Amino acid sequence: MKRVVAAGLVLCLLLLWGRFPRGAAGPRVYLSSWAVRVPAGAQVAQRLARRHGMLYLGQVIEGEPYYHLKHRGIVQRSLTRHWGWHIRLKREPLVPWFEQQTVKRRAKRAVTVVPTDPWFYKQWYINSDVSPDLNVLSAWSQGYTGSGVVVSILDDGIEKDHPDLIANYDPEASYDFNDDDPDPQPRYNAWDENRHGTRCAGEVAATADNDVCGAGIAYRAKIGGVRMLDGTVTDIVEAQSLSFHPQHIDIYSASWGPEDDGKTVDGPGILATEAFRKGIINGRQGLGSLFVWASGNGGLRGDNCNCDGYTNSIYTLSVGSTTERGRVPWYNEACASTLTTTYSSGAKGEKQIVTTDLRHTCTSGHTGTSASAPLAAGMISLALEANPALTWRDMQHIVVRASRPAHLQADDWAVNGVGRKVSHYYGYGLLDAGRLVDLAKRWNATGPQRKCSIRIVYKPIGSRLSIAKNITSSSCQRKDQSIRSLEHVQVQLSLRYSRRGDLAISLTSPMGTKSTLVAVRPHDTSREGYRDWSFMSTHYWDENPRGVWSLLLENKGDAYNTGSLDSFVLKLYGTEEDMRARPAAASMVGSCAMRSADGECLGKLQCHGPFYVLQRRCVSYCPPRYYALSRPSLAPDGTPRNARFCAACHQSCYTCRGGTENNCTACPPFSSFQEAAHRCLQHPYYTSRGGEVAQGHRNLPLLLAVALMFVGPVVFSLLYGAYRLASRKGKGQKGAGALAESGSEPLCLNQTEECLKEPLRKPFP
Repeated sequence: MKRVVAAGLVLCLLLLWGRFPRGAAGPRVYLSSWAVRVPAGAQVAQRLARRHGMLYLGQVIEGEPYYHLKHRGIVQRSLTRHWGWHIRLKREPLVPWFEQQTVKRRAKRAVTVVPTDPWFYKQWYINSDVSPDLNVLSAWSQGYTGSGVVVSILDDGIEKDHPDLIANYDPEASYDFNDDDPDPQPRYNAWDENRHGTRCAGEVAATADNDVCGAGIAYRAKIGGVRMLDGTVTDIVEAQSLSFHPQHIDIYSASWGPEDDGKTVDGPGILATEAFRKGIINGRQGLGSLFVWASGNGGLRGDNCNCDGYTNSIYTLSVGSTTERGRVPWYNEACASTLTTTYSSGAKGEKQIVTTDLRHTCTSGHTGTSASAPLAAGMISLALEANPALTWRDMQHIVVRASRPAHLQADDWAVNGVGRKVSHYYGYGLLDAGRLVDLAKRWNATGPQRKCSIRIVYKPIGSRLSIAKNITSSSCQRKDQSIRSLEHVQVQLSLRYSRRGDLAISLTSPMGTKSTLVAVRPHDTSREGYRDWSFMSTHYWDENPRGVWSLLLENKGDAYNTGSLDSFVLKLYGTEEDMRARPAAASMVGSCAMRSADGECLGKLQCHGPFYVLQRRCVSYCPPRYYALSRPSLAPDGTPRNARFCAACHQSCYTCRGGTENNCTACPPFSSFQEAAHRCLQHPYYTSRGGEVAQGHRNLPLLLAVALMFVGPVVFSLLYGAYRLASRKGKGQKGAGALAESGSEPLCLNQTEECLKEPLRKPFP
């Protein structure tokens, strides 16, 4: 029996071995040519070649007695040395040294835009699988990869020895404030609840081209982690984390906040607020620390991130989410403080975010606004590499300008007073890394921040309370109060109300832009109202603040609700410069020499400057499945020039340097790269069918039959033995009664709030 099973296993292994590709290194390949050293000179070398029936191909190094000989009568390439000719040349007294030539594998050290990481093809949000994507390849094509920028993830720790993070890990940007030691390694348990920080870190700075997982947005940035969520969270812990090494760390990325339950109103304490203020004043040698924040995941509960004092701070850059189809995700919160948006997960069946995971693994299932904020942090790293002199306010200015409505779907898109589209779900739209970098390179420093506060007297609140205030030049008379172009607008309210969640509050600017500061929150039954709470809106960016501002408070619930407004302070932040008068920076999407009436490029070779034609568009790089090609052409005026366009790779290649099957540089899923031939060999057990992977091979039934024939009896014997053993034990325990209950609670495999008790400052899922 044992021999039969062993034979079957051997046969299975042989079948499997024959079906999968071997290692890529490959054996040495010998050629039919030799290098010989003949000190007597060229004439002697020629006579020696004729005597042995070889071709004399000349001197190798000018002035040195090394010569190239070739034999036409033997195979041109062989896996073994030609020992006959080896012995003949060894016996030649006139040849003290010789060597049969071998093929040497050499790669061009050119800068490649598209990484070769095995999961890069899954990173749909940066590899051009969706249109538009985050346009990260455009920034990479200019050479910006986050080099010199330091990012720290404030979370539950990061796995610093993860193979995709270790090369970029920065201990100076890391600390454990939960256990008060310098090691941010997360605490492990059976359900890996402390994976959040490691996932966020990989999105920012996972190493590229290392055959592990995918590539981070800023794959040459330094990444650190501050462990501060896996324990008791206090104002001290938050302040220490937010102010950790502000002269070394450039960007702090946070994907956590108060409970997203639709009823909490909470924010940073006194110490954390001071840490934010100190960070923007003193951080980065006075340029200001950059705080990137996830907007929150309370959309399903009707939450509003303007009730979260972290995301609605003027010091944080708040990031929302959209799905691959450009829809509002179920978890996304609508609020006026959101500045920009990146991709993340959506409904069931929609793609999610690829990143690093605990225990040295990878995941393609990172979700929520937790996944969106690190993507933005990575893109901001690229911009900071392009222009390290950007201040914290400069960065917010260029993020506004680098965000586009694109294909994002929402019912609240509106055009503000300066002609920009803005939404409570998306801010100014989808962030474009190529445009962000381009703006960063050309950005001139924004003038000093001006602030003007106007206090308004209290009034009772009925079913509707409207307060209008005219802001004139006399309202903000001092030099440090004069504002021409707005940035942030805050409304600080103290009010009492019988049911806080029924009160909707909005603010309308003199230029007609209406911003909802807080909408109805069905779960918020509090009678506390708001106590000196600051709502914030970014929707008035670059507007002129002069004119009538209108605050509207509306009861959207029970008609018997009552309350009173104790104080209302309108706070305006901005600059005295007219920001609309600044010239717009050039886009990283090129222009065509000629366009049709509907804006399409006319002809195939009509892009200006260093851009490539791709499907009637002008782009600064060629995405996967295409390669850059130049051909002589004529400009519209008849002068000769080189036309540049993106030509299609062979269908077997993911990236390539030519259109044939032997010009591949990286392979699609379920293929292996043959380095010597530059070809992609599809794995025989997988065939692609319309983007789905289906198993199928003519030898698969044979393999299964062999496996069942030889392994089946063994499995059956083991199961039968286990059954007999259990039966014997059961007979001895029959009189002992029912099995005792363990008393332990069920272990949840999914990290939901019903399963796991989490701290007050919990990471967004």
